[in-house]
Amino acid sequence: MTRKSLLKSLTEGEWLLLAETKRAAMADLDEDELLALHTRIRRARTKYTSQYRRAASARVAEVGGRGAARPKNRRAADKAEAFEKALARTSTALAAAARTTAAELRAQRLKTAGDKGGTGPGAVVDDRATVPPKSKGKGRAASTRTPIARKNVAATKSSGARRQAKRDSR
Repeated sequence: MTRKSLLKSLTEGEWLLLAETKRAAMADLDEDELLALHTRIRRARTKYTSQYRRAASARVAEVGGRGAARPKNRRAADKAEAFEKALARTSTALAAAARTTAAELRAQRLKTAGDKGGTGPGAVVDDRATVPPKSKGKGRAASTRTPIARKNVAATKSSGARRQAKRDSR
């Protein structure tokens, strides 16, 4: 299907949705608006992909193969492809907006941390700072709920259970 026939087969709503994905139209959108647009485009793409697959699979039995059933449903396939390209454009713009937002937030956090007198490389160290007291335990970790500790407990239990099962089977 040519581009002209595809444009004629689109409804007004679909055409407007695709028009929203042009670079100039997406230039002034913020991250949240781009995310909403991305969701709408993804829904439309999924709709036409599902329609195409459903119609083609229903036609396989009567035509005798998937390859022969494919050309009959060209319109839905072309719409799905158009929305796939639009989704790619939107995803690229969304990723760029997310990177920009992340950089702004990082700069803001660094500025805030610098204002509060953080503990980074350029921070002034107070000589009167107190050292936390050492624990009087047996050298074990403070928390026994770490993943490795839970794994060790489970391994001990299972080896005991295997040993008991071996005894019981005698």
